[in-house]
Parts: sequence; C-alpha cells; structure tokens
Amino acid sequence: MLTVFVEVRSNSADSGASLRLRLRLAHPKLGVLRSALILAGLVAVLLCASVAAQDNYEIQVYGSELVPKGGTMVELHSNFTAQGRKAVENGVLPTDRAFHETLEITHGFTGWFEVGWYVFTSARSGDGWQWVGDHIRPRVTVPESWHWPVGVSLSNEIGYQRRQFSVDTWTWEIRPIVDKQLGRWYLSFNPTVDRALHGESVSKGFEFSPNFKFSYDVIKQVSLGLEYYGSLGPISNLDPIAEQQQQIFPTIDLNLSPKWEFNFGVGVGMTRSTDHMIVKMILGRRFEHFPWPRAKSRQTGH
Repeated sequence: MLTVFVEVRSNSADSGASLRLRLRLAHPKLGVLRSALILAGLVAVLLCASVAAQDNYEIQVYGSELVPKGGTMVELHSNFTAQGRKAVENGVLPTDRAFHETLEITHGFTGWFEVGWYVFTSARSGDGWQWVGDHIRPRVTVPESWHWPVGVSLSNEIGYQRRQFSVDTWTWEIRPIVDKQLGRWYLSFNPTVDRALHGESVSKGFEFSPNFKFSYDVIKQVSLGLEYYGSLGPISNLDPIAEQQQQIFPTIDLNLSPKWEFNFGVGVGMTRSTDHMIVKMILGRRFEHFPWPRAKSRQTGH
C-alpha cells in the first residue's frame, strides 16, 4: 500500500489558499479509469476553491516518444497561481489568483512525425474567462530502428497570444528533447531556445529556457519526480540571476493505463522575477483511432 500526501498553503493573508490531497493505492489492480477520474476531480474541485492560475499555460517537460501513426492524444493542462504578480505591468494582466486552462490535441501522421495544436484560455476574478491564443507544434523524432542509446526528438512551436497576456504577440520555440529510461529511473532534458517574432522582446534574439526532469518508479503505477523550468535570458548574454525565471516542481505521475496520462505538481519560484507558487495538473487520453466527425456522404442517382 502506498499513501501520498500533497499539501499547498499560501502565505498571502487574503488568499486563504489551502489544499491537502490524499492518494491511497491499496492494490496494483485498482480501477484505472475510476482512479484517474476521482483523483483528477478532487484536485480540480479543491484547487478551484482555493487557488488560481498564472502566466504559464503548458508546464511540461517533454519526452521523446511521439503519438503513434494514426493515433491522437488529447490533453488538458490546468495551471494555477497561488501567489503571483498582483499588478498590471506594461499592459499585461496580473498572474496572482488566476486560472489557466489549455487544450492540447496531438495527432501522429507517421512513425516519426506528429503535430500538436493548443488553445490557451485564462480566467481571473474581475476579468472573466478569456481566450488567450493558439499555437501549433510539429515534432519529429529519431526512429527506434536507428537504435540510438537515448531517445531524441525535435519540437518547433509557433503561435499567437493576445497583447494583454504577453508583451510578445508572436513567438517561436525550438525544443530539442533527449531522454532515457534507466531501470526505475527516468531522465529527460529539454535545452529549449525561444524568441519573439513580434513584440517588445524581438531585440533580445534567441533566449535559453532549459527544462529538466527526473523521476523514479516507486511502484509500476506511480512515479515521483522533480521538474525544473528556467528562462535565463538571451543566449549571448544571460540575465542576472535575480531577473531570471526559475521554478522547481516536485511531481507525481500515475501510470495506471497506457491510454491515460496524469501529472500533478506544486512549483516554487526561486527568484524574485518568478511567480512564487504554482500548481499544475495534466490529464491526457490517448486514442488509437480518434472519432473525428465526418461529413455525411451524399447519394445521387443517375
């Protein structure tokens, strides 16, 4: 039997944010769908009642594996900021006590090529629920038939976000992905570079935003890990540490079924330029053949 406790508290006097989550796996054959849905529901209900979201829309360290050919992955990214920026800065809305929901749909076109599409939304008291923007992400991978000692893939993400949510309205991200499974240990490194295509940060050129994850399979169904996210500034001249964004997320991954993905983490900002406390959750479902709507065929007589 494994019992995991996750507790989130806010030091803000007016937020009253508090979350205590208890997960107990009494048997390795616990119902897959039932377990994932109950846990996801508990997290969503408790978080909505206590904390709100932040400036990040997709907080995830990528693995090299792609969606199989003909398959589709649907993911919901739910991110909250318990403590963040409280004032409008340079026309960008505050992050404190805001809730962000991102829909990601990824389809595998070949064994080495997939395309993902994102819809970003934001909700905050006084601002209502708003559409933020959309991104598209083609990705390629090194085929397994090449027998490389590590998994390797390359993601390119480009998209638009409204000015009230970002000083840069068009951005481009290049994300190399290297990962490896070593027994119960899993490691992934994303040495990401990104740049603004339109907005105030265009002059900075490419900026370095490395991500890293390691996790350990406590049992087959549960992995505990640590994720790191950084935004360090222009490659040619990194920002001073106080101006960099750096976050650490202790995480839990549930591996209850090949069809489902569940990741939960509580992040802490390590610099003054980073939102102090963030809660994130990813719930995904894999489909071998997604039931896309099809137009009805017309029958004509001659």
